[in-house]
Amino acid sequence: MAEQTIRPLEADDLERVCTIEQTVYEVPWSDQVHQDCLERHYPSLILEIDEVLAGYAVFQYFVDESHLLNLAVDPCFQGQGLGRDLLRSVERVSLEDGMRSLFLEVRFSNPVARNLYLSEGFAEIGIRRNYYPTRRGREHAYVLSKRLD
Repeated sequence: MAEQTIRPLEADDLERVCTIEQTVYEVPWSDQVHQDCLERHYPSLILEIDEVLAGYAVFQYFVDESHLLNLAVDPCFQGQGLGRDLLRSVERVSLEDGMRSLFLEVRFSNPVARNLYLSEGFAEIGIRRNYYPTRRGREHAYVLSKRLD
């Protein structure tokens, strides 16, 4: 059975994180954005399967709120519940750090992610119009929230 580990992101992980980012997203974050998040000490987790980096999550704190900025799983590892495992770890770490709620955005065109969040107890609280860049313009996002305490 494969060994799964979730741990804080380190500088040595950035190259693999950026590779996954480029693979997963139509308009990915730049490598510099990932570097900036690390340098600014945004809470970030990676998920490894048998020591292979398979996914990551980047989040940020505002007072007592956690905001999930990015969560991605390498396509080779998708469909195994790893996104759910990462999400639950983000919730746990956020709660341990004193956060009382978790917010996130999800693309209108990503029903798989939206259904994951809803199945984990998130509620839709709004829409951010033209939030995500695409190759053809902009895409709306659902805003979701969950109480952590």
